[in-house]
Formats: sequence, structure tokens, C-alpha cells
Amino acid sequence: MPMNCLGSRLAIATIAVSLALALPASAQFAPPPARPVAPKATAPSPRAASCHNGASFDRFLADVKQQAAAAGVSQRAIAEASPYLVYDQGIVNRDRGQRVFGQLFTEFAGRMAAPYRMQNGQQHIKQYAAAFARAEKEYGVPPAVIAAFWGLESDFGANMGNLPTLKSLVSLAYDCRRSEMFVNETIAALKIIDRGDLHPDEMIGSWAGELGQTQFLPVHYVNYAVDYDGDGRRDLLHSRADVIGSTANYIANGLKWRRGEPWLEEIKVPPNLPWEKTDLTVREPRSTWAQLGVTYPDGRPLPSDNLPASVLLPMGRTGPAFMAYANFSAYTEWNNSLIYSTTAGYLASRIAGAPPMRKPAAPVAQLPFNELKQLQQLLVQAGFNVGKIDGVLGQQSRAAVKAMQIKYGLPADSWPTAELLARMRGSTAQAQPAGVVR
Repeated sequence: MPMNCLGSRLAIATIAVSLALALPASAQFAPPPARPVAPKATAPSPRAASCHNGASFDRFLADVKQQAAAAGVSQRAIAEASPYLVYDQGIVNRDRGQRVFGQLFTEFAGRMAAPYRMQNGQQHIKQYAAAFARAEKEYGVPPAVIAAFWGLESDFGANMGNLPTLKSLVSLAYDCRRSEMFVNETIAALKIIDRGDLHPDEMIGSWAGELGQTQFLPVHYVNYAVDYDGDGRRDLLHSRADVIGSTANYIANGLKWRRGEPWLEEIKVPPNLPWEKTDLTVREPRSTWAQLGVTYPDGRPLPSDNLPASVLLPMGRTGPAFMAYANFSAYTEWNNSLIYSTTAGYLASRIAGAPPMRKPAAPVAQLPFNELKQLQQLLVQAGFNVGKIDGVLGQQSRAAVKAMQIKYGLPADSWPTAELLARMRGSTAQAQPAGVVR
């Protein structure tokens, strides 16, 4: 799902949880869920009103409707949507109770970039060749890139979610955690209704309000959805042509895709690579990486040119290695989970014809969940901001790990190891005043 507007709302495994529900190949062409009847309301938590000057949900909703009208939404559209604009505490509980867990990139990519999904992507490119060709000509986005997101987000329309979108949006808008954002998303959803793209009873999707086969939030739907089949509607739930064109538009203009440039390629790194350079924030010409001994997996040399690229090691120096180009930023903008974005880029490369990635020569050691949490706690004590102490290796945790690896003279590949944890435990113990017992 396009998530750049959500900041860091979901960590790696939250995406894994939602995507693990994707249907198998045999179910990929299941009919869309039946339209829901107008949902029933549930009582809001008392704390929900704390950021709205104590206003009740009904009073808050009246204000949202006034804002929508001021933004140009017709009273007709507001009236049509009103039966669906009800509060559901269950949605808010689900948002607040998101559980995350760590997962190796090879495990996640092995499931989500499985051969059947690659083959399905290739089949869809053939089946809808005209729409893909048009999108590539107009927006410069390769068919494989569009198909990879399409497959990951909904298995090509088979798993779009089954919850009333308006209920989800307005419930999250009344809650105080991200109220302003979801007020804007609610108004955008009303604009979708107003311009005739979808009826309120058609608007069903994920619990967080995403819509359609590539899971657009309503603001993205309003800004980037296009009518590619010429029926006068922008229908990302049912029209495959609209899905292809709209996704290309968003990638090109929302995520600033660079026409004609690569995005992600597997590479082979030498054992003596300067590991501190292996970071998405470090870009060097391919000629520099070639001089440092980086090659393609089969040993072929990299092109000796000035195209900037980063070396990405999602599981450290003993795991898979990739050359990430400027276009890879579109993936991290779509979803800021490194595991998701790398998997999406890898799946696109597979759909485009790349061979499967090499398996690591030996299993890559991963710290257990509790030890990852302890390492995060120690990193916080050392002055780093790692976000939530949740046992998940997000971008902030990886950056802090790299800094401590450099401090201790360890290979700075951003991958947490038992040796780093032992060093940090020892450092903390030495800093503890005598007589203090933890």
C-alpha cells in the first residue's frame, strides 16, 4: 500500500501480518466481496474526545462534514455517505493494538515473491498488454514494477479487504493518534463519491482505509487515480486498466520514478568490502563499486560507469546483497519497511526476468526477539533514537547498530550480532556504579 503519508505507522512485520493473508494462486480470481450494508456504530472510548475539546463523535462528525463542504464536496455526496460514517471502536483497538514481530528478509521474500506470484505477474502483463504498454509510454514505469506492487498488495485483486472504508476512516479520524491525517482521508473519500468514481457501499477495503487492488489511501486515490478504460469513472476496485494506469501515475508523479533507470539488482560482494559504505545513504558510481570488487552474482563485472548506486545488505554481509539505484527510493516511499520495499523491488526484477537470488552459503544468525529488544534498550541508553523498543530491526535501529559497530571496530553492516550485544552489555556493566544491582 502506498504509505509515504503515514510516516512510520507500520513496522516490518505489520506488513507481514497483513500480506500473509494473501490468497494462494488458486484463489486469485475470486469475485470481489459482496457490498456491505450500512455498518452499525459502536460506542467510542472516552479518551477519543480528548483531542477534540471533549466533543462527542456526533459533534465531531458534523464538523468533518462542514470541512468537506468547504472543500467542495456536495451535500448530495455527504448525504449518501452519512449512513456509513459511524464509529467503530474495534477499528481503533486494532490500530492501537498492532503487533509486530521480526522476520528474516529471505523468509518474507521467499513467501511474498514466490514463483507463483512472479508467474502471475508475467501473465497479467501479457493479458493486459495494451494498458501496460500505454502506462509505460505515458509514465515511464516498467510493467514489472506495476505488477509487483499489484501482486503484493492484493494478489491482483483477490484480497482487497472486506471492511467499510468510511467507517474505518472516520473512526481513526475521531481517535487522537492520527486524527488530522484521517480527517483529510475521510474528506478525500467523500470526494471520490462526489465525482462518481465509487458509491459508498462499494467502498470496502482494509481496516486502515486503503482502497482498491493496489491499496490506495483516499488522498492518493483522489490525486493519482486515472480513468484508463474510458468509462468516466476511476475505479480501482474493479477496472484492471484503471489499476494499471493509476498505479503507474502514482509511482511516476507521486514517487518520482526516473524513466529508463534500474531499481534493484542482485550483486556479489567481496569479503573485504568497506562495510561502512553499505548503506542506502551512501551512493557511489558503479565504477567505484567495481573497483572495490563488487560483481554480479555470476562473477560478471559491473558496468564501469558513473550511475550512482548503493549497496544494500538486508541481512548483513553474509546474506543477500543488492545494488540499489535512485529508483529504489520509490519503493521505500511506497512502504518504509526495508523488508517490504526490498521484496517489492526483488519481485519486480523477477517478473522482469532476473534469476532467483542466491541462497546464503550458511544460515544467517539472527538475534532472538528478546535479545533484539535488549539491544535496542542498550542503544537507547547509548543515546540513539531507535523508535519503539519492539524487537524489530527498523531503519533507526539499523543506523544505531552501524554506529556502534564502527565504535567497536566490528564490520559495520548494520546487522545486529551476538558479539555486538555482548560488547554493549559489557560496556553497560562497566559503566554501572559499584554497589548498584539491577
